[in-house]
Amino acid sequence: MIKGLYKSASAMIPRIKKQEASANNIANASTPGYKKERIFTKELSKAELKVAHKRNDWEQPMIDKSYTSFLPGVFDKTGNPLNFAIDGDGFFQIELPDGTKALTRNGAFSVNNQGLLEIPGGALVVGEGGPIEVGAGVVEVAGSGIVTSDGLTVGQITPVTVNDLQKLDKIGSSMFVVPEGEELIPVTKSTIQQGYLEASNVDIVREMIEMIISFRNFEADSKSISVQDQSLEHLFNRVGSR
Repeated sequence: MIKGLYKSASAMIPRIKKQEASANNIANASTPGYKKERIFTKELSKAELKVAHKRNDWEQPMIDKSYTSFLPGVFDKTGNPLNFAIDGDGFFQIELPDGTKALTRNGAFSVNNQGLLEIPGGALVVGEGGPIEVGAGVVEVAGSGIVTSDGLTVGQITPVTVNDLQKLDKIGSSMFVVPEGEELIPVTKSTIQQGYLEASNVDIVREMIEMIISFRNFEADSKSISVQDQSLEHLFNRVGSR
C-alpha cells in the first residue's frame, strides 16, 4: 500500500509541470517569436523500476523532461518597416547589454538613440559586421538580408543556428542564450521578410485542453492518495486496538 502512495504521488509531479508549462505558453501566446515549452513523459521500464527501487527512490511510474518546440509560427503582416521575420530556419543574432550573445525569432525591431537596430529591452541586432547602424534613414531589407538606410547599404543580417537547438538556454522575451563554446552556423537558405512578424507557435485551444486533462489526472492521483491514506489509518487503528 505504501508503494501505491509513492506511485500516485510521483505521478502528480509531471502533472504539475505540465500545468506550469501550459500556463506559461498561454501567457506568451501573443509574444512574437515565442517558442512553446513541452513536457515529455514516458513510463519507466521494469528494469528502470528495479534500479529505482534499489536506490530507495520512489517507484515513479513516469519520468519527465522539459524541452522547447522550435516549430515556426505563422507570419503576421504589420506593414512596419522595422518588423522582420525569418522565412525558414535560423535566428536573428543579438547582443545583450552585458555583451552576451543571444538568439531570437522576434523581429520587432526599433532604432535607439544611437541609430542602432535593437529589440525590446535594449539588446542590439547584430549583422555580419557587428551592430547595425541605420541612423534616421528609411530602412529597407532585401530577402538576402542586406539592410539599407536611405538606399545606402549599412549591414547584412544572416540568420544563424546551432547544431543542437535544445542546448540553447531560454531567458525570456523570446530570447535564447548561446552556451559558451557553441558554434554559430550561418543559414543561407532562409530569407528575411520585411513588414512581417512571426507569431508564437502556441495553440491556445490545445494548451487549454491539455491543462484540463492534466488537472483531471492530478485530481485522480490526489483522490487515490486520500483513499489509500484512509485505508492505512483504518488498518493502524485496527492493529492498535488489539
